Amino acid sequence: MVATTQQTPKEADKKKADDKKVPEKAEPKKEEMSEEDQKLEEDLNLLVQRLSEPDTTLYKPSLETMRTLIRASTTSMTSVPKPLKFMRPHYNKMKEIFTSIVAPDVKKLCADIISVLAMTSDERTDTINYRILGSHEPIGDWGHEYVRHLAMEMSEEWKKEGTSDARKAELLKLTQDIVSHHMKHNAEVEACDLLIEIERIDLLISYVQEVDHQRVCLYLLSCAPLTPDPDNIILIRTALQLYLKFNRYLEAVRCAIMVNDIPQVHQIFAKASDPLLRKQMAILLGRHQIFLDYEGSADSDALAELNSNAHLYEYFHSLARELDIMEPKTPEGIYKSHLEHSRPFGNSAQPDSTRMNLAAALVNGFVNCGFGVDKMMAETEEASRWFYKNKEYGMLTAAASQGLIWRWDIDTGLAQCDRFLYINDDYIKAGTLLAIGIISSGIQDACDPASALLLDHVQSDRSIMRVGSILGLGLAYANSKRETVTKNEERGVIFELKKVLSDQKPSAIPEVKGLAGLSLGLILVGTADAEAAMEMLQALMDKSETELTDPNMRFLALGIALIFLQTQDKSDVFVESLRSLPDPFGAMVSTLVEVCAYAGTGNVLKIQKLLHLCSEHYETPAAEKKTAASRGPRGPAPAAATPARPAAQPGNVNVAGTPAPTGTPAVAPAAPRRDLPGAASAATPGAPETAAADATPAPPAKPDLSSQQAVAVLGIGLIAMGDDIGSQMALRMFGHLIRYGEPVIRRAVPLALSLLSVSNPQLNILETLSKFSHDSDADTAHNAIFAMGLVGAGTNNARLVAMLRNLASYHYKDQVSLMLVRIAQGLTHLGKGTMTLNPWHSDRQLLSPSALASLLSICFSFLDANNTILNNRQHYLLYTLVLAMQPRMLTTLVEDEMKPGSLKQLNVSVRVGQAVDVVAQAGKPKTITGFQTHTTPVLLAHGERAELANDEYLSVTPHLEGLVILKKNPDYQPVVVSTKK
Repeated sequence: MVATTQQTPKEADKKKADDKKVPEKAEPKKEEMSEEDQKLEEDLNLLVQRLSEPDTTLYKPSLETMRTLIRASTTSMTSVPKPLKFMRPHYNKMKEIFTSIVAPDVKKLCADIISVLAMTSDERTDTINYRILGSHEPIGDWGHEYVRHLAMEMSEEWKKEGTSDARKAELLKLTQDIVSHHMKHNAEVEACDLLIEIERIDLLISYVQEVDHQRVCLYLLSCAPLTPDPDNIILIRTALQLYLKFNRYLEAVRCAIMVNDIPQVHQIFAKASDPLLRKQMAILLGRHQIFLDYEGSADSDALAELNSNAHLYEYFHSLARELDIMEPKTPEGIYKSHLEHSRPFGNSAQPDSTRMNLAAALVNGFVNCGFGVDKMMAETEEASRWFYKNKEYGMLTAAASQGLIWRWDIDTGLAQCDRFLYINDDYIKAGTLLAIGIISSGIQDACDPASALLLDHVQSDRSIMRVGSILGLGLAYANSKRETVTKNEERGVIFELKKVLSDQKPSAIPEVKGLAGLSLGLILVGTADAEAAMEMLQALMDKSETELTDPNMRFLALGIALIFLQTQDKSDVFVESLRSLPDPFGAMVSTLVEVCAYAGTGNVLKIQKLLHLCSEHYETPAAEKKTAASRGPRGPAPAAATPARPAAQPGNVNVAGTPAPTGTPAVAPAAPRRDLPGAASAATPGAPETAAADATPAPPAKPDLSSQQAVAVLGIGLIAMGDDIGSQMALRMFGHLIRYGEPVIRRAVPLALSLLSVSNPQLNILETLSKFSHDSDADTAHNAIFAMGLVGAGTNNARLVAMLRNLASYHYKDQVSLMLVRIAQGLTHLGKGTMTLNPWHSDRQLLSPSALASLLSICFSFLDANNTILNNRQHYLLYTLVLAMQPRMLTTLVEDEMKPGSLKQLNVSVRVGQAVDVVAQAGKPKTITGFQTHTTPVLLAHGERAELANDEYLSVTPHLEGLVILKKNPDYQPVVVSTKK
């Protein structure tokens, strides 16, 4: 008997209402679908049903119809194609059908369809798996979205652990299909991204065509700074191979320079046959201070001349005459001190003080740099009178400033210096030797006058002569890899400098050894020369812990670091070796070498490591003493001892930080230490427990590694200067460091900020530095003032000039700060506003090692400025900036028809505007914006780019900067202007 449930009338009504509601909800969905969509859904359902039936003859036509319907659908960025939408519920059914199909061709067709359907499923790798099992039809037939989906899954699948070699081969075959499709359809960026993801960028070379190789190479080179080591080198080398494939030798040379591969530069140079192209390459190598040997070339003399920078001063003077700025300027003309705010009691800073005279000598050199004319040293008597206004090392610095005036002009400059080599004063002679090094810097002369004049004094018995000659050699041969310099035999520059490291003469003072290390680092910059670095490390290991505290030993450490500049992982062994030196010196040196090795790479992991170093807190011995004093006695004293233990008074604290015993005077230099054996006997009689309590040893203090933190801050700026995004991120980090960091970190931040923006006075950085130039901590203020000079170097920036003038009024009582303000003013007007200290050149893609080394050297010196540049002794270190000084001009040259093989200057129209980033942009985008038309020679500001205004001439180099060779355009048709009315 079946039991029936009785429904109440109320329940029956409710059920009826519910039954009515269901179709009401479902009906609008059916109404939304058009008749066309309904028919498509029914057709697809019917096709799937046919595939489920036992009649196998229907399988192939059904699958072909299905394929046609799916391909006919238009794909949209915002919606899933209708056939895929309607087929989605049948996805698992299709996979079951696939397993049951026997015929191979039908099975492959089914796999193709499932591969496309898998785009809408949650199975991550079905698109790839079924594509591999499919018929391998052209990959683009299923649409761009399908190809993109395959590429997206490919990177995940490739990186799975335990993938067999056979599977990798299948994936690689599919990758090649995807890349081939991308390259044919102007999707070069997607192709590069895929190959970078699976670490097979070498495959790209066979797919790139001449028409798109420029876009591909530009993308690879712009990705390099954002890619970790060693992938960044692989990207640059791939671009190099592509350029060579299409005979773009000049661009290939630039790539070889980026990876510091000098043998490759030689090979590319040998392949180039166009004489004008070879000359342009020689100019580029000279700008980067890579000097080649052209013996055996048909045009060897012309190439050597262009490569040697010997005529750079002539082109610079031509620019100066064009701008009408040849008239020499005086320091007072720069300061304009009459515009500084008047003070109620007059100017208390003596105008003829030693520091002001020193500043005037430096400013005179900076402002008239390279012009070969000034008002202070025009005549021998006048110059001598000017030198003698200074004392000792001040005379050396003043005499060396003549090297700046005659910069690049070896013939005239050496003749001018010669008159001071026979004066009786050693300081002026030493300064003149340094001036010779400054004039010769970056110039290759067949006679090698610098080594002929300076080597004789390297082993002198007078330490001051050694100082001038050793630093002079370092500047003259910075980044020079010439055999005459590097040969390890008598009278070789490197050999003589190495001898100084182990010299035991009385004149081999620490200052001389420190400078020898720095000069070796400048000459061998970026070579990773393990032999020279090992000798310098040995010299440091021979020093006692006390000797390593000498500030000059830091320059030996800097020399080692410069040898490994931009060498990345080649420095790893040395970084570990340097940790064996006693702390804090060992920690500081190893960090310094590591940051130098990754300078300009933008390596995020290294920056994170340096930030972690900055987060540590180290108490200096003085701070610990102060803390212990504020804590008073350690723990409560026993009741019996209370009357005999007065409260600790200020100054009544002995060396260990505990209160002095009863009866000792307020200042007790000879008070016995409680923490030493036998100290208990000095305690108050009748209080043995107290003495015993105080005799417990204090916990060992952490070593003061603050010097390592200062280097780490500098390192963040040095590494992040490689790309704009990294620089922006570093700016934010410095904001945090300067607010919450230790004093030593705050002092280093202004210098690191200046490294991010050398000769590029951005308003936010200027405002930050201006704020810290008024800081209560003198060292922070000094560093900020000098950093302002670096940021505005050679720009004549009006905002900065006004800031510095206000600073001069603010610091008028402080001679040291005022001297730095004057130097910053001189740097701002460097070369009367025609020069730059920025180490990047060639459209900001090449980083000059010697320029970077000079900026790092000066910033590193300022980390301990009171013991180096501001100690009235080593202010000559400011001349290391010479290596970074370059005119920011554009001068155009053409072949001289009267003298075949030589070049002459030609003035043409160029458009100069703000550079636009065109990486990965479609078509042929404009590379500059907001341009103005000028006639060469012209000045290029930071971030500006130039292009020829018409087609009359073609440029040999794609980047118009420095000296540019032009050639006649054979297809040029001059525009004929009609005069008819």
